[in-house]
Amino acid sequence: MWLTQPLKERQTRVFLAVLLAALLLVSLANLLLPAGHPLHVSTYTVTLLGKYLSYALLAVAVDLVWGYLGILSLGHGAFFALGGYAMGMYLMRQIGDRGVYGHPQLPDFMVFLNWDSLPWYWAGFDMAWFAFLMVLLAPGLLALVFGFLAFRSRVTGVYLSIITQALTFALMLAFFRNEMGFGGNNGLTDFRELLGFDLRADATRVGLFIASGIALALGYWLCRAIVLSKLGRVCVASRDAQARTRFIGYRVERVQLFVFVVSAMLAGVAGALYVPQVGIINPSEFSPLFSIEIVVWVALGGRATLYGAVIGALLVNYAKTVFTGVMPDAWLFALGGLFVVATVLLPRGIAGLLARRRSSAAPKEASA
Repeated sequence: MWLTQPLKERQTRVFLAVLLAALLLVSLANLLLPAGHPLHVSTYTVTLLGKYLSYALLAVAVDLVWGYLGILSLGHGAFFALGGYAMGMYLMRQIGDRGVYGHPQLPDFMVFLNWDSLPWYWAGFDMAWFAFLMVLLAPGLLALVFGFLAFRSRVTGVYLSIITQALTFALMLAFFRNEMGFGGNNGLTDFRELLGFDLRADATRVGLFIASGIALALGYWLCRAIVLSKLGRVCVASRDAQARTRFIGYRVERVQLFVFVVSAMLAGVAGALYVPQVGIINPSEFSPLFSIEIVVWVALGGRATLYGAVIGALLVNYAKTVFTGVMPDAWLFALGGLFVVATVLLPRGIAGLLARRRSSAAPKEASA
């Protein structure tokens, strides 16, 4: 079966083993070791690592379409944000009458803006199953409609990248408006609980960290299974020679649409895991700059590898945490420098550098 193909790869087995071991060690170091212990991992660090893992899943989603389809999407921030807003709407409905204004149904920002009732598109978000379904459907449907129109029209290259960026920017402007019913520029925040668990509790934070890691493992597994299947080979063929792939009878636009929708859904899941850990979702997540930043993660880590995207996301976001704490005004310059270094010195990213070292070490071992 095509889903079991990744387990036959040493690369996938190593990746999953390292990820699951890290989840176990970090969780035990937080829950079992006292705060004064040198190996104790603070809850703040656990939350930070959980955010990094959700970003890593987003990077894997981008690498699936950029690395294997050749589609440079500058709009995956929109799919990420839509998944985050779906989760945020559920978390807002869980507050109930514990808000500042004490309204049993309306979130505080709606009471402040003199709304009389919930908009129709907020209906059902008091139920977890509906909200989790919308985490997948909202970005998936947007990707389906957009991809159908774009791929059917055979828009490719830089033109497709510009259109995806324009889509993200248009959504950002729309969500900034108070009358949209999503909190305007302040977004959604002040979350209290998820599935009955207090979001401020240490155990809940660890649970979200573990959930982010498991989602990354499953997302990586799914993407790797797609890449190794016949569908993945058609993706690579359409990336390298789209006209020839069409000539031999493949419906390239259908392949592109399917993979694009799967990638958008994975980005939505990443956004849904991100929101309860950081405690807020606002229109800045739709920013085109954020979508460009995701591309930098993948480029630095190594596109068309999947695990390289994870490495890039973890390294860049760790660097961002350090730089924004020490020199906040210099972060964008550092990010641009990273992209230049990756383009000039590491055209295949960190993953390509590791692969080159392994291939150069192999002849030495054989000669020995």
